[in-house]
Amino acid sequence: MPDTPPYTYPETGATNGEFPPGYHHFRLRRRIGSGRSLFESAGAQILAYRMQRGTGIFHAASTPTAQPGTALTVRLGPGPLGITAPCRVVYILDEPNRRGFAYGTLPGHPEIGEELFAVEYDPDDDAVHGVVASFSRPGTWYTRLAGPVVRGVQRYIAGRYIETVRPR
Repeated sequence: MPDTPPYTYPETGATNGEFPPGYHHFRLRRRIGSGRSLFESAGAQILAYRMQRGTGIFHAASTPTAQPGTALTVRLGPGPLGITAPCRVVYILDEPNRRGFAYGTLPGHPEIGEELFAVEYDPDDDAVHGVVASFSRPGTWYTRLAGPVVRGVQRYIAGRYIETVRPR
């Protein structure tokens, strides 16, 4: 990908391990139900950007489902005040008991870092959990200025992400 912009941070892939120092760390894990079929369904939904679509922030993606290298944009904020934020899929989780993907920020995104969207299955008790995890820091003057508010919005949106894959 010759004209692909670089990620805005060097620790690509770190949401799949130990989060790097120097960032705000966030992790939310909530039970959404039980059963292998729910795990499979929620995993497929996450890979099709259901979390972003369901919260209304999805803008566009270069592939119909997440794949390493997929370019995507999310739209943050209301109406004309909204910001189109570019990201790129860093990796896919396709493990027996974990499914999902992580994307990293690109130049023009108001934050710097990476976010994971996943579902986990626990074969011991048949539980299925939605997971949103990230490391980030402000990338613009206005996200620096709004620091605590940005973290509060992040917590709120993470809960909404998980609700989008909870069975109704």
